[in-house]
Amino acid sequence: MSLDPAAAAALGTVRIVGTGLLGTSIGLALTSLGTRVVLADPSPTSLSLAASLGAGEPDPGNGTARITVVAAPPDVTAQVVAAELAAGPSTTVTDVASVKGQVLRSVTDTGADLTRYVGGHPMAGRERSGPMAARGDLFLGRPWVICPGEKSDPTRVADVRLLAQALGASPVTMPAVDHDAAVALVSHVPQIASSLVAARLQHAADDVLALAGQGVRDVTRVAASDPVLWAQILTGNARPVVDVLHGVRGDLDAVIEALAVLVDDDTDAGGPADPGGPAGRRVLGASLVEVAGLIHRGTVGRERIPGKHGGGPDRFAVLTVVIPDEPGQLAALFADIGTAGVNVEELTLEHAPGRAVGLLEVSVVPGAADTLTKTLASHGWKIVG
Repeated sequence: MSLDPAAAAALGTVRIVGTGLLGTSIGLALTSLGTRVVLADPSPTSLSLAASLGAGEPDPGNGTARITVVAAPPDVTAQVVAAELAAGPSTTVTDVASVKGQVLRSVTDTGADLTRYVGGHPMAGRERSGPMAARGDLFLGRPWVICPGEKSDPTRVADVRLLAQALGASPVTMPAVDHDAAVALVSHVPQIASSLVAARLQHAADDVLALAGQGVRDVTRVAASDPVLWAQILTGNARPVVDVLHGVRGDLDAVIEALAVLVDDDTDAGGPADPGGPAGRRVLGASLVEVAGLIHRGTVGRERIPGKHGGGPDRFAVLTVVIPDEPGQLAALFADIGTAGVNVEELTLEHAPGRAVGLLEVSVVPGAADTLTKTLASHGWKIVG
């Protein structure tokens, strides 16, 4: 996917209200395509910074925008949308809030012109916030959910679709209620789970944290998100999130119960008092079934997440390469991969604690694994496993 100059040219002037991460990223992408972007924000500092970065110009107030994008915080999105609908009687108004049902209900309650409002949500973001974190390529290849209301004019829906296409996103249309249920499962509850795990690390001893590997880093990556923003998102989508959390709690309670029966309070080790006896074997067997069942269901669920090439999950071969933690080593490795004529599908880098080396996991299509292994070995790289 790439930015779409033709779609951007058809947009005319775009007004962006809110110059945080998403608003500034939209502005950077559109201005790079030659689209005139005017910016508004109650914070003069944020507005000035976004304009200085090249995301657009402060709105002169002549009301010439064809489409207005509200990129305000979730708790004031509906209020701003209603104000923009009133201020621009011919303008299409959309927003980028990650909760759609509550916004639509609140805008409806104001009596605003719902024919010109079309809710939207780009499924893109970063752990960092603010205009300095903005990127013009933030939306490339990412889903952009469009949630028309019952009264949304089809031509206004087409405007929002054109905006998503200009930004290189993939437009997806669904009702607001379906959107909110979906993001509760694939975005909001994962944020809670990540934060719960990370919170357990808050008071951990340094020597314990020194053992942390890539697994805990992966699980806690999104825990670095903005607490205020996520408090607004989660409270705004409370019902769908609670529904998912009830299911998670049921699974968690089952695992706790399965493991708790193995704990012998008289010893430091887990396990039934007589694991070799018939009763102990039955208890151990039941616990193993429960725990293994959860892990298996997780594996099946993980494999259903669409991969890089869409549709079903991608199946890649993974090579783990030991790479010295020195200047130029990554460039040298990538050059040797290029020599092999192999495309890198995914990669992750993990540093070995206390050692000046890293472990670089390189994912390639299975048919290229042997070729790449032989090429890298011939160039002196150590392949682990």
